[in-house]
Amino acid sequence: MIRLIVNIIIFAGLVYGGFWLWNNNPTVRNFVQDKLETGKFLTLEEQFSSEQIMAANEQELLKDESYTFLEPDLIFYPYLLMEVKYVASGDKTGEGMLLWGLDNGEMVIDATTWERSHGFEDAINSGASRNDFKLLNIIAKNRGTVTRETLANTLNIEGAILDSWLDAARKKQLIIRSGDGYRIHLNKPRLNVDPITKINTWLVTKPFKGVNKMPRQYSKSQVENVCKAAFGESFAIRNVSEVFLPVYIIRVMNPDGSVFTTYWNALNGKRIIDVF
Repeated sequence: MIRLIVNIIIFAGLVYGGFWLWNNNPTVRNFVQDKLETGKFLTLEEQFSSEQIMAANEQELLKDESYTFLEPDLIFYPYLLMEVKYVASGDKTGEGMLLWGLDNGEMVIDATTWERSHGFEDAINSGASRNDFKLLNIIAKNRGTVTRETLANTLNIEGAILDSWLDAARKKQLIIRSGDGYRIHLNKPRLNVDPITKINTWLVTKPFKGVNKMPRQYSKSQVENVCKAAFGESFAIRNVSEVFLPVYIIRVMNPDGSVFTTYWNALNGKRIIDVF
């Protein structure tokens, strides 16, 4: 009987430990998922080849004949592609596709320019709630700074409740006091956006074998939770797929033997300065 109890305790400990690692350690989660993956995966279709990018940017990358290109690499960054519906301006229902980075926790606003949001990653990491986003959205709509009086009038809630919301958001480092009001605790936040991505590209399939995929830093559930908190009760996710963004790593051998590395978006042929 004692042995049975000990075995149950050990089994429960292993299950709990595995569950904790799965939810709190992206490296372990990615390793298991990648080992289980077989067949093919979905990726946004490449619009530019590495040769085209190198030819178009040769003058910038090769200063003279002593600089040479090395063999480029193709890597894939993970994203969630969600079919969504939401309440748009004018109280109309909007529908479309929403592309969200599993590597950086931000949504893509425009897949042609690769314009992105700024601030959702902090919200994910802090466990931002719906109440936190009510504050953040009002502040964002008021050009980044708002008084307590404006928050109280807009939200139409009691002062004690508002103070509890403000305290919670401050403890999560989402907002800070600024003079007589509050502002979002980010440099140039971009949160006041419609939950839709301007996207005009095809999805294609590729075999898993030999593909260099970057690890996921965030899970599907984390992205879905922040979307529901940020975009309100009217926001709904119909379908979700994991897709990948193709990125070229283009390296240049310098005369002194050092290597200059750059990253390029294969959809628009543009250099990625802030590498994910």
